[in-house]
Amino acid sequence: SREGKEYLAGMSAAANFAWVNRSCITYLTRKAFKEVFHREPDDMGMHLVYDVCHNIAKVEKHVIDGEEKTLLVHRKGSTRAFPPHHPNIPKDYQSIGQPVLIGGTMGTCSYVLVGTPKGMSETFGSTCHGAGRALSRNQSRKRLDHEEVLEQLRKDGIAIRVASPKLVTEEAPESYKNVCDVIETCQEAGISEKVVKLRPIAVIKG
Repeated sequence: SREGKEYLAGMSAAANFAWVNRSCITYLTRKAFKEVFHREPDDMGMHLVYDVCHNIAKVEKHVIDGEEKTLLVHRKGSTRAFPPHHPNIPKDYQSIGQPVLIGGTMGTCSYVLVGTPKGMSETFGSTCHGAGRALSRNQSRKRLDHEEVLEQLRKDGIAIRVASPKLVTEEAPESYKNVCDVIETCQEAGISEKVVKLRPIAVIKG
């Protein structure tokens, strides 16, 4: 339909903007490290490991009632998690499955997962892309004190750079569900598999 084509065109433009934005952040990060350490980014191993988008629609082939069909899969609040040997994932990850980057909160932890065959058959190869909010941004600003959030981060040894201190309440750990519980649910459901748990040491909030 005309509306469908217009939607896909608008979504593609937004996705391209996000891609360029991430590229700019990567470039500026490398530039900052070069200026501080007086070394080339490549000499410090600052290469891009993995880039992934979420909250996006993609045209994919899936089996429905025993028949392969071409579908437009819109993942909102989720991300793609294809299993090992799927033709649409890079060759470096063919044997293990698609890497899935799960952001937790700036005060707790994040995870790396991989996709599974069960996830492919039950969720169109999808899993969560984060902990999910427990409080809206507005609720967080009203209920939480930014000084207390900053102090807790300091106690936990987490450095933070933020455009405005009051913005930290929006991303405070209390604003989100327990990411460990969310990941455990995905693991037990068999739609993705845990690989590694990451601890935050620094946070940049624009």
